[in-house]
Amino acid sequence: MRITNLDLNLLIPLDALLRERSVTRAATSLGLGQPALSASLARLRRHFGDELLTRVGNSYELTPLAVTLRRRVGVALSDAERVFASEPAFDPATSRRDFTLLGSDYPMTLLGPLIAELLADRAPGVRLRFQHQTPAVIESAGEALREVDGLVFPHGFLSEMPHLDLYRDTWVCLVAAGNSKVGDALTMDDLATLPWVLTYNSSTAFTPADRQLKTLGVQPNVQVVVESFVALPAFIAGTDRIGLVQGHLADRLTRTGEVRALPCPFDVIPLVEALWWHPMHDRDPEHLWLRSILAEAGARVSPL
Repeated sequence: MRITNLDLNLLIPLDALLRERSVTRAATSLGLGQPALSASLARLRRHFGDELLTRVGNSYELTPLAVTLRRRVGVALSDAERVFASEPAFDPATSRRDFTLLGSDYPMTLLGPLIAELLADRAPGVRLRFQHQTPAVIESAGEALREVDGLVFPHGFLSEMPHLDLYRDTWVCLVAAGNSKVGDALTMDDLATLPWVLTYNSSTAFTPADRQLKTLGVQPNVQVVVESFVALPAFIAGTDRIGLVQGHLADRLTRTGEVRALPCPFDVIPLVEALWWHPMHDRDPEHLWLRSILAEAGARVSPL
């Protein structure tokens, strides 16, 4: 099928229809009349030989093909936006480029303010969007990275993707300041008996330190699971619970005095935080500049 034979203008209504699952809502989101969207839907149905949207009760559901198309359409529109946003020469001082990075609240807290400071000084018109990554992103990183400029994530999960190491960190244990069951140091017996707050606790989502702990034969007594590192003190303060957190972040989380950080009672594997991106960005001048900004911010957190 030749692209010259396709009406690429249908990508925009297709994206709105798959996102909204309603002709009325899709028309409203695009600022068009409902008859115009109904006509686009009819053309799309003829092209794909599929209903795309099927009525179930008082609402519409996506067909299996439409579910597959939803991500592909998003990638296609994102790529098209990048094409038409390209500049003959990238000048950070005058650029209005938007960059999007995925990551947990850990790199957002450490790197985010530093990157924002550098952008304000060198590229005041550039905007950075930090979005929270999910386990699904890691499982389909190849596709997810086509839609954004990068993922800030530690080594040990991704492979065969270009990356730039940013900084090193370690893991420490958080306990409540008033936890009478813990003295000046934790023991392996403490880790096996005390209740835990874990982050990302599933077969495909976990922290490297948690995985290492289990290889040592310790199965944590998990009471709480939270997909946030910054929120850990709220679940530990005033309790007997313990948790694992990155050392640089622990310096911030212990400032209130409600929790304290203690070294892990095992030889914890260091953490190397990195920026990962899709190969299509390898030679993009704008992306090369973004990488230099992240490298500078990472060096301020901790030299490699």
